[in-house]
Amino acid sequence: ASDPALVERAKAAKAALGEQVFVLGHHYQRDEVIQFADVTGDSFKLAQQAAARPEAPYVVFCGVHFMAESADILTAPHQQVVLPDLAAGCSMADMATFDQVEECWEVLEDAGIADDVVPVTYMNSSADIKAFVGRHGGTVCTSSNAKRALDWAYGKGKKVLFLPDQHLGRNTAVLEMGYSLDDCVVYNPHRPDGGLTRERLRDAKMILWRGHCSVHGRFSKESVDEVRARVPGVNVLVHPECRHEVVNSADLIGSTEYIIKTIEAAPSGTSWAVGTELNLVRRLANAHPDKNVMFLDKAVCFCSTMNRIDLPHLVRSLESLAAGEVVNRIQVDEETARHARAALDQMLAL
Repeated sequence: ASDPALVERAKAAKAALGEQVFVLGHHYQRDEVIQFADVTGDSFKLAQQAAARPEAPYVVFCGVHFMAESADILTAPHQQVVLPDLAAGCSMADMATFDQVEECWEVLEDAGIADDVVPVTYMNSSADIKAFVGRHGGTVCTSSNAKRALDWAYGKGKKVLFLPDQHLGRNTAVLEMGYSLDDCVVYNPHRPDGGLTRERLRDAKMILWRGHCSVHGRFSKESVDEVRARVPGVNVLVHPECRHEVVNSADLIGSTEYIIKTIEAAPSGTSWAVGTELNLVRRLANAHPDKNVMFLDKAVCFCSTMNRIDLPHLVRSLESLAAGEVVNRIQVDEETARHARAALDQMLAL
């Protein structure tokens, strides 16, 4: 991936394409890929950026599958979205399939509470799940606007079905909205009726899907305790996809963009243990040598699916486009896109 010849090939192909291609790079991407991104950001910011560049017929999304789907939904019909490696998925998004969520809704209907439930899905979900939420009058959220989305949902219904990340839903409900842990129940799609009685469903305010991020779910309270003991005066900064006990033990909690801005604004000489994906933490450490920026856990933790987008795959995508061939195009069918767009538009309206 660090082959200088590949770097030159990527530069040449991108130059040949000129304004025809727009390359998006998620914050968790490798450095050798991110150097070719026209814009970097989180998943929703990148999808918005793609939609704002209708003059580019090709959008190369260096991220994961659900992100490329969102870009395809939000871009113009003449634009084609390319994912350099189709194996770049998201384990969290895969934890909620359309059939499982449909079955969950039937459980809610059988319990007599479906009319009181507003579905909210995290951006990190498939187009099918966004479309399900759109059909049922719900909305999409990001880690930075989850509270706003939940405020809207509770203004419309009595309960929320939060997909697919239980930790973001729980942390937002308990730490930002005043709900208790007892107000939250976890629906397990691998157990009959989600492993919940009708009484528990009826009493709950927040029905959390049993999903999580494989990266952020690795952090533990022991990680926080260890770094505090090892680094005097360290500030612990974590993403809200982390477990509740980790978030409770941290000094600051926020989205990827919040984490970046916090480190940028931090005084020189301060120490920061950051609980998020390692590529981003390492990039922040390199960008701010006057600060002591470290990974929260001693164990290396890349997002393995995000890391599938490497320089060889990017070169293949760019060279194929330069040769007039579109490889690995991501297309969401019109019906799914229409309902998913309704959920995304509802989020934008908030």
